[in-house]
Amino acid sequence: MTMRMTTQEFRKTRSRKSKYGNRKVELDGHTFDSQMEARYYQQLVWLKQAKQIKDFKLQPRYRLLDGFEKNGTRHRPIDYIADFEIHNLDGSIEVVDVKGAVTQAFGLKRKMFEKKYPHKLSVVTFDKVHGWIELDKLKKLKR
Repeated sequence: MTMRMTTQEFRKTRSRKSKYGNRKVELDGHTFDSQMEARYYQQLVWLKQAKQIKDFKLQPRYRLLDGFEKNGTRHRPIDYIADFEIHNLDGSIEVVDVKGAVTQAFGLKRKMFEKKYPHKLSVVTFDKVHGWIELDKLKKLKR
């Protein structure tokens, strides 16, 4: 009799290198796509403990386009999964994505998000000089 491994067991045996060189990080029982994302999570935990923010969510999902069928072809829905959703003390909601660089696919999803949702969408990165900063602001400073 031959033993077969499950799909999950097979995936664990393969070592896949990230497209952008990121390494997954586990912290407080959560898995983050990068060290930078895990560090931002630690910042949010500190802000919540210091009562600077009400709360935050990890990996919130936003539906950008519903699935549909056209000419006999099914098109799947398009979702955007952000890194964090921050609930501020004033009741406002800020959606945060931690990135080192903006991809073309993210640029398109960002436009679709901005059209459909009222929340502020921030793309942040960590800079050794400026600390946590929005990616657009950092680009302007480096010009």
